[in-house]
Amino acid sequence: MHSVVDSCNSLLLLYGLHRSAALPDREHPLGYGREIYFWSFVVAVLVFALGAGMAFYEGVSHILNPAPITNPGVNYAVLGLSAIFDGTTWWLALRHFKGRARYADLLKAVRNSKDPPAFMGLFEDSAALIGLAIAAAGTYLSVLYDQPVLDGVASIFISLVLAFSAAVLARETKGLLIGEAADPTIVAAMMRIAGDMDGIANAHGIMTIHLAPAQIAVSLSRHHRRSDVGAIVRGEGASGCYQHVRTTAHCSGQRSPICSRLGRADDGRPW
Repeated sequence: MHSVVDSCNSLLLLYGLHRSAALPDREHPLGYGREIYFWSFVVAVLVFALGAGMAFYEGVSHILNPAPITNPGVNYAVLGLSAIFDGTTWWLALRHFKGRARYADLLKAVRNSKDPPAFMGLFEDSAALIGLAIAAAGTYLSVLYDQPVLDGVASIFISLVLAFSAAVLARETKGLLIGEAADPTIVAAMMRIAGDMDGIANAHGIMTIHLAPAQIAVSLSRHHRRSDVGAIVRGEGASGCYQHVRTTAHCSGQRSPICSRLGRADDGRPW
């Protein structure tokens, strides 16, 4: 059951990534980037409802109707193979998400991340490995003490692990779905770029919101020099500012494209 839930979650995330790449249109002028945040939240709900819910149900069922484990070797073999598969995907997900960050900064990186699929796989695989360890311990103790009820207790502990993981994922994706500001280092880079533009005296009053992991909507107030009023009328200052903001910034050791969608490129295409 857990494998089915994990597979469905992966398919939903892939669908969300596909939908978020759709181009803006009249009904959605800022694009469909938040689709990935919506489907990530759905995945978090499924982890809680199906993963934790089913594990809790199985645990209560085994406690009320305990049945002895007749062939623990099969259980250990299945758990061992699952640990190999989940451990491999966990290591790959960790290497992809960690990047150049320190292990001590991983939790901070999760809180600061604007890319749910990047850390959701790591969280799910971590919960799966902890669950496998609990299941193995439950099987061992159940056989050792001839207490089948311990297998059900292990299932309840697994449900608590999954529920905690789902709650953390839901909390992180909920904030992104509502709307989170860009990282302060990116905001500072935008202000610096705008302030260095020709014809702009100063920039202030910036507001940012993530539309997708690599898409940021920006609202920026700026004061122009009087000598450049002609450029202001022609819109050259704004166009140049947008083009400069569409660069690549470095944020927390990771490269993150800055892209403003509050305008159009020179050829008229929406960014």
